[in-house]
Amino acid sequence: MTEGAPIRVVVLAAGNDARGDDALGPLLLARIEALGIDAVRCVFDFQFQVEHALDLGEADLALFVDAHADQVEPARLGQIEAARRPPTGSHALSPDEVLQVYARVCSADAPPCFMLSLRGETFELGAGLSRAAEESLEAGWALAQRLFDCPDANRWRTHCA
Repeated sequence: MTEGAPIRVVVLAAGNDARGDDALGPLLLARIEALGIDAVRCVFDFQFQVEHALDLGEADLALFVDAHADQVEPARLGQIEAARRPPTGSHALSPDEVLQVYARVCSADAPPCFMLSLRGETFELGAGLSRAAEESLEAGWALAQRLFDCPDANRWRTHCA
């Protein structure tokens, strides 16, 4: 990267807007995309897959976004590392498995990667957003704005739980 060039960030969000709180990832991604930051590339899919490892290739920093049912906080940021073992399947990978695929395919470490987990409660087909998910979306949005005010891995680490 040349001196003074903007940090290239890829945001990968997973979710399904037809399954209640599973819509949190795509909803937050839409808000991030609306910021209109040239150096930010947004990628949406229903689940993280092997192919998403290739999306990390041009990035200096990556943010995965997804809904999780098993957390207390409305929004939680954590840094992720590559899984120690290769994925056992080719569909529905966890973010750390995506990083492991990147390392294996590219023979290099992935850029610094973070997971923004948003609390959800209701994931049934046809359900709307729960009250908890609405709170999580707003908390995640507030955190995302702080992250994109200064897209720097060291700064992002200060926001990690």
